[in-house]
Amino acid sequence: MKFSELPYTRPDKDEVIFTIKSFTQKLNASADFESAQNTFLEKDRYSRHINTLACLAYIRHSIDTRDAYYDAEEKYWNEAGPEIQEYEQKWTEAMLNSPYRDAFEKIYGEAYFLNAEIEMKAFSPDIIAQLQEENNLTQEYEKLLAGAQIPFNGKVYTLSQLAPFKTDSDDVVRLAAWRAEGKWYKENQEKLDGIYDRLVHLRDEMGRKMGYPDFTQLGYYRMQRNCYTKEDVEEFRNAVVKYLVPVADAVCRAQAERIGVQYPLSFSDRSIMFRTGNPKPVGTAEDIVRHAKEFYDALSPETSAFFRSMLEGEMMSLLSTEGKAAGGYCESLHEYETPFIFANFNGTRGDVETVTHEAGHAFAGWYNRKRVPMETVWPSLEACEVHSMSMEFFSWTAADAFFGKDAAKFRYAHLADALTFIPYGTMVDHFQHTVYEKPYLTPAERHAEWKRLLGIYMPWLRLDGKIEFYAEGMGWQRQHHIYSSPFYYIDYCLAETVALEFWAMIGENKENAWQKYMAYTAQGGGSVFTKLLENAGLRSPFDEKCLRDVCLKAAVWLENHAEEAAAL
Repeated sequence: MKFSELPYTRPDKDEVIFTIKSFTQKLNASADFESAQNTFLEKDRYSRHINTLACLAYIRHSIDTRDAYYDAEEKYWNEAGPEIQEYEQKWTEAMLNSPYRDAFEKIYGEAYFLNAEIEMKAFSPDIIAQLQEENNLTQEYEKLLAGAQIPFNGKVYTLSQLAPFKTDSDDVVRLAAWRAEGKWYKENQEKLDGIYDRLVHLRDEMGRKMGYPDFTQLGYYRMQRNCYTKEDVEEFRNAVVKYLVPVADAVCRAQAERIGVQYPLSFSDRSIMFRTGNPKPVGTAEDIVRHAKEFYDALSPETSAFFRSMLEGEMMSLLSTEGKAAGGYCESLHEYETPFIFANFNGTRGDVETVTHEAGHAFAGWYNRKRVPMETVWPSLEACEVHSMSMEFFSWTAADAFFGKDAAKFRYAHLADALTFIPYGTMVDHFQHTVYEKPYLTPAERHAEWKRLLGIYMPWLRLDGKIEFYAEGMGWQRQHHIYSSPFYYIDYCLAETVALEFWAMIGENKENAWQKYMAYTAQGGGSVFTKLLENAGLRSPFDEKCLRDVCLKAAVWLENHAEEAAAL
């Protein structure tokens, strides 16, 4: 079936709750493992169905946030989801206490039960009302951004549609686009501050209701941190400042010299890597998809079958349109055993990175689509980001097709941006830890904290006031994850470190690198992040020598290609 043909009917919440309660009662009454397993498998099929309905509503609402029907459906799930979760937790508790737990673990793995234990620590019926309000606030933020109408050069653009002008090689056009975007955010400053302030206090309240000192521990449990701690993350952040920030700073100094501007860079100038313009994909959106198909056909039989299935099922929404939510993501429609890719093509290199990054997620989900239970299709989120960020580097072999004469530009910019991204992503994580450890901060104090952290993690940026929104430390409000998925960002940094491992391996032996990628991906969600890496023969990003080594290799490559880059 094609995506447009997939049926959606709102399930009755009370009926869903009754059905889950029935499964729990049957599990508890099981006379032997065979009957317990039959109930377990029946429950998994039902969960796939309900999860798919919720996912369909979310995707269709994202595609057009103005659609009244799916707007109402999203609000329904915002309210129903937390109430259903209470009974899902009782099912989870029954599984954890089952006399057949050892038998289940032998078949379905220990990770399922480890994550179930974490799940028990992340929810209580006492916080249902707060979870519902949190969902509604997040939807309010998404709709605010999706509805942005920004006047620029005599026309009106959405945030996604304005993005290409922010990387224009013309200094005047580029700065004007940054200012136009910043002006929209400033005009909506009170709403953005208000939404986030309510979210912070709401989450702090949930943490305290659950018996934690603040939201941080609850946030870690919600993110399914199952093999590392807040202290491990702090050590990683310290290693980023120690090893990576100096390397990234050198990259940006070279950029300033190459494009002939003052260092530190303005936000506007930081967005262009070459004076002749950033790399741009050749052709239309259809051409990009065609080149992606050729890339996946050549990469492996598995990726070829995967991408063809995505095309046949029309499981991608790629173009930026009015009313469409910002950003990009990959979701799983478990009942139909297919992923779905959502994106906003806008004519920039990001269009290509969508059909590699999001398709990296989608391939992992597709390859593991038959895993039981549904919860083991995917690993935890930092592990998932390895699938996507590493796939970006495998796509270097197709850069000539995607970018034509700009292929060399793309490779240089992609690697340089990987090095500068990790400090940014680490700063996002540091900021969120500060916010939830100090929930009493005012909006102005949060902006001041972001501005302070910019000086530590991104010293190459000049806060000169040319773009008020960014110079005053408000740029974090563009980062969707900070509002919708607290503590979801260090995941990208850990994964990018592993992706740089793959980049180095690809340069030495692509076939060996792909074998390790498949060894990693084939495990699905069967193990925790660090174990997935170990099983595939990969190093852990929590080993600071790993971060140091990949940074130095990338820095040497960029230096060796500096003359080529300067000529581009």
